[in-house]
Amino acid sequence: MSVKAFTFQRGDEVTGIGVLWHGQAYDFSLAWEAFKNLEAQGRGPSLQFLQVMIELGFFELATFTEVMQALERRRLLEEFRLQDGYGIGLPVARPQKILCLGRNYQEHAEEWGAEVPEEPIVFAKLPSALLPPGGTILLPSGIGSVEHEVELAVIVGKQGRNIAPEDAWDYVAGYTIVNDITARDLQLKDFERRWPWLRSKSFDTFCPMGPYVVPRDVFSRAVDLRLELRVNGEVRQRARTSQMVYDIPTVLAFISRWATLYPGDILCMGTPAGTGPLRPGDLVEAEIEGIGVLTNRVALRRE
Repeated sequence: MSVKAFTFQRGDEVTGIGVLWHGQAYDFSLAWEAFKNLEAQGRGPSLQFLQVMIELGFFELATFTEVMQALERRRLLEEFRLQDGYGIGLPVARPQKILCLGRNYQEHAEEWGAEVPEEPIVFAKLPSALLPPGGTILLPSGIGSVEHEVELAVIVGKQGRNIAPEDAWDYVAGYTIVNDITARDLQLKDFERRWPWLRSKSFDTFCPMGPYVVPRDVFSRAVDLRLELRVNGEVRQRARTSQMVYDIPTVLAFISRWATLYPGDILCMGTPAGTGPLRPGDLVEAEIEGIGVLTNRVALRRE
């Protein structure tokens, strides 16, 4: 069953959790309150933010299905349909950490003349780099080429350390899209100096994310999804997530050996071949099958 959750807002204020159910958008936060009154005598927390829903352990396909079907049976669902005039915000606005994989697709490693790593290469992006769907990627002056990188992002669902690969799926809440914007010339300069990659990855607006989060159980554990990135309609990147060198359980287990994972943490699973430069005025569309299309414009930053 296809279920896609999102943050909806009017103006700059988050209004609640939305859900696409049979292709229609509904206010799930209000639907949840109605469900509680009907089925649970009002017991249970309020769910206004996706991150809170994840942290409390309610972000499950079964939760969405139970609530929406209960309201359908009572012919109440239409009351919660979202009307026009809302925007879509960040699915998770304040993750504790954003961790990304380098060279996790063989063809991407080859296009940079590099070997596939013997173990996952993990680096960080600062949460302040997050940008919502429809936001503008701002190119700072004087830093050279800035490039796009479409990636499948895993949102962690519960706290875990030393996770066994066979248990890893229990720690996944769902999946979304990230465009790992990178100041490439600056990154290469830092490579030469043997400095960390952090600054080239973490300028403000360099982490567009969204628009939807798909609960873990919507997809099979193989997670074989098509990725594609287009700039002004031209396809730049295209691959399948099944081509990743290190799969999701391996990455969760590896990272959790040295860092405790917390609900809402974002793990970006690497980008395929075809990364390329962005220029002011570009329209960037990062698409992942079954999740959606993350769309952003590009402009120069006005200092």
